[in-house]
Amino acid sequence: MGARLSRRRLPADPPIALDALPPELLVEVLSHVPPRALVTRCRPVCRAWRDVVDGPTVWLLQLARDRSAEGRALYAVAQRCPPNSEDEEEFPLCALARYCLRAPLGRNLIFNSCGERGCRVHGLAAGAGKKRPKGCVAWGPQARWKGFRGWEVEHGGNGWAVEKNLILVPGAPSQTCFVTSFDNLIVLSFTFRSLIHLECDVRFPLADPTGSRGWCFKRQLVDLVMEGVWQELLDSSQIEICVADWWGARENCGCIYRLRVRLLDMYENEVVKFSASPNPVLQWTERGCRQVSHVFTNFGKGIRYVSFEQYGRDTRSWVGHYGALVTHSSVRVRIRLS
Repeated sequence: MGARLSRRRLPADPPIALDALPPELLVEVLSHVPPRALVTRCRPVCRAWRDVVDGPTVWLLQLARDRSAEGRALYAVAQRCPPNSEDEEEFPLCALARYCLRAPLGRNLIFNSCGERGCRVHGLAAGAGKKRPKGCVAWGPQARWKGFRGWEVEHGGNGWAVEKNLILVPGAPSQTCFVTSFDNLIVLSFTFRSLIHLECDVRFPLADPTGSRGWCFKRQLVDLVMEGVWQELLDSSQIEICVADWWGARENCGCIYRLRVRLLDMYENEVVKFSASPNPVLQWTERGCRQVSHVFTNFGKGIRYVSFEQYGRDTRSWVGHYGALVTHSSVRVRIRLS
């Protein structure tokens, strides 16, 4: 019979502890860890790892691995316009870490764009002159309504509502929409006390029918730096800000829609503005949705916020929600490839 093969195992090499690696090799190893795990799992391990995660090198290595056209362009800008380290006093992580965690390029920065996310319900509706409860953005007689998380809301007429879309809106995260209403009559109550006690209501049209008074209005303020776009990248002239909104009308009632988008500096002063005032939709003429869009380019330095503002109303002053329908609002940041 033949000789039996030996099954003895060769002695294994002793494991090498990561903390024994040279700093350059440790940065290379940690750069392969996903961003969220890098912050939540690796950063608390020890001071050396924390210093690596808080530094820019490990994040630049992650950016360098994106070989798409957008990735290469972003890496070039990141080397040419690195974030200012002074910004770390305002945020717990460095700017490149926030970028890799939030991944803002191409992502819709509008929260709750279709009314798919409910808001906190505050038992009683808000009364005039009372302090707004903390965390409540839908303030006024309709504060109890759901669907407005992330929005600052002013309810005109019968207020805003959230309903299902009349037609399919392509690419929307939810087939729901915000619906407006309008009341062009102001009610004033007079009480005359003399020999005869008299109470009466006086109704008259608004003095300025093109103003926002009586309209449904909502606004969302997007903090681009908080979303992960560092300030030097915004100031590099390589960034474009794309805004879009879908709006439409019911077939049985006309409506009017307005959109205003403003780019603001760190003090919320207006720098650039885009306004859209499409022609009103007449009653019994159409039923559907259409898109309004605009791209901000070469907007200069100092931009930090995007104020996305919508106005809507119906043309018949009917009780209920028969005004403009708005949905799938978006603010997206992209890098210029040319």
